[in-house]
Amino acid sequence: MKDLCWFTVGGLAALLLSGLAVAAPPTAKRGSSQFVQTDGASFTVNGSKFRYVGTNSYWLPVLNTDEDIWNTLGNISAVGAKVVRVWAFNDVATAPSNGTWFQSIQNGTVSINDGPNGLQKLDTVVQMAEQHGLYVMMTLTNNWFPSASNSTGSSLQARGGTTETTLPRNYLSNDYGGMDLYVRQFGLQYHDQFYTDEKILNAFKNFTSQIVSRYVNSPAVFSWELANDPRCNSTLPTSSSCTTETITQWHATMAEYIRSIDPNHLISSGNQGYMCPDCPKLYPLNPAPAPQPSPAPGSKKRSVPVTTKQLLRKRAESRRLNRRAAKLAGKLKEDGIRVRGRWAATATRRQQSAEVGPAYDGSYGVDSQDIMNIPDISFGTFQLFPDQDTYTPSDPSLSSYQNSVNSGVDWITNQAQSADAVGKPLIMTAFGLVTQDNAADFVPFNTTTAPYASGTSSGVTNQRQRATIPYGVTNQQQTDAYSTWLNTSVSLNLAGMIQYQWGELNLTAETGTTISPGVTGISSSSGTTGTTSSSDTTGVSPNDGYSSNTNSDAIQGVLSSTAQNIGSD
Repeated sequence: MKDLCWFTVGGLAALLLSGLAVAAPPTAKRGSSQFVQTDGASFTVNGSKFRYVGTNSYWLPVLNTDEDIWNTLGNISAVGAKVVRVWAFNDVATAPSNGTWFQSIQNGTVSINDGPNGLQKLDTVVQMAEQHGLYVMMTLTNNWFPSASNSTGSSLQARGGTTETTLPRNYLSNDYGGMDLYVRQFGLQYHDQFYTDEKILNAFKNFTSQIVSRYVNSPAVFSWELANDPRCNSTLPTSSSCTTETITQWHATMAEYIRSIDPNHLISSGNQGYMCPDCPKLYPLNPAPAPQPSPAPGSKKRSVPVTTKQLLRKRAESRRLNRRAAKLAGKLKEDGIRVRGRWAATATRRQQSAEVGPAYDGSYGVDSQDIMNIPDISFGTFQLFPDQDTYTPSDPSLSSYQNSVNSGVDWITNQAQSADAVGKPLIMTAFGLVTQDNAADFVPFNTTTAPYASGTSSGVTNQRQRATIPYGVTNQQQTDAYSTWLNTSVSLNLAGMIQYQWGELNLTAETGTTISPGVTGISSSSGTTGTTSSSDTTGVSPNDGYSSNTNSDAIQGVLSSTAQNIGSD
């Protein structure tokens, strides 16, 4: 561990007033070497290429002590990580009596909390990250806020969520406010009005300007991420007018606005990476890449965008190879019909590949290539969560686990091809796989319910069956999957890979805050509580099903090994 050099919030605030937190005119040009910059498909800083492994810690600003923030960042740095992704927003409808909050949004009126339990907490994170040699990716809002009311009770249930658990505010990643809170508090109906309503746009620009100008001269900021997982759909209904062009235009508007304030830092989307090869483009590749002849030996063939034809051809070839391998291994179960002594595909199987699926057809209103090609967007982003997304149809020749691993490899490969066609760096901003040890704590991003906690309903219909078929992968399978995905990313020259999410033990617990005494997640013995009566003064970091605490040594080993691998390039 590095030497302890943390500050009190008050002392840090005084320090920051002299430089970091002052919205002074920018003193550095965009090309300055102290800020992370792009060079083609790479990042550079201080005149050198910068490629990294990172981790997500959305909850860092809500920790109860500066020492906890310092120690967490020190442990992250110790594994070789260089970037930590943090929620730089924390929206409430009414200021809570305990805990951290950054912005109040109530009945169309917004106010910023610049106090010790407000943005001064974010100041602490940025300052301490810099001391540990870490960069901070600052996420400005979230697509997800699945709360049905705007009250500020002590639990998701009290605030109108549908959960059967009682977890403190800010415990789950989707409990920090975000787009749907804006929509509700401005009296509107549809989720996608966040992207188009003038009053909401102005309110979000106001918050964005407060954050961006606060750190405009800080080299510790890696980038401004416009939103986590922006898309047309969320908990609130979606209007019939939301399309990929709606989401792309919002990105262009916000990126241009941030660039007008901050010439120093990179700007990114934060989207999941959904594609739509056949959707109309606001920012088409110009000129559109034409089919290329075979390259000369030793040279690289120019990439072309991912196409629907390519997707369907690759899937058919993959299924063919997998079935052949399963047949040779004696594991193939033939499910067609015999025609003259040979197996023929059923009509269902013949039609299986007719569609590319929602990850590639624009169903979510996201065209990641069009967003990436916006001039003020610095690099591409995508996420990988096979527990919550379907990237390719499952291959019946493979196990569920192998399907998850393979679909992840395919997703990473297609993302790399898309970014290469645009000519910008690419980052996997979050990836995760739920283990059996984490299953009880798993809360999908669009809900407040833990479906696999004991006592709650799930896709498995009876408790006896659930006991024999646990949800999630083993710790070893998670480790192997992460290794495969990271190795694939390295081989395809991704510029950054960020694990979701970091886990930390021995944190200071205070009653009424996110890290409260006895809060260890959703109890495996009772699906109706996330707390246990306890006088403990130590706590653990939040866990929505992906915390590394349950497999920490192995995950940290994989991250460290990858960091060393790319560091030797």
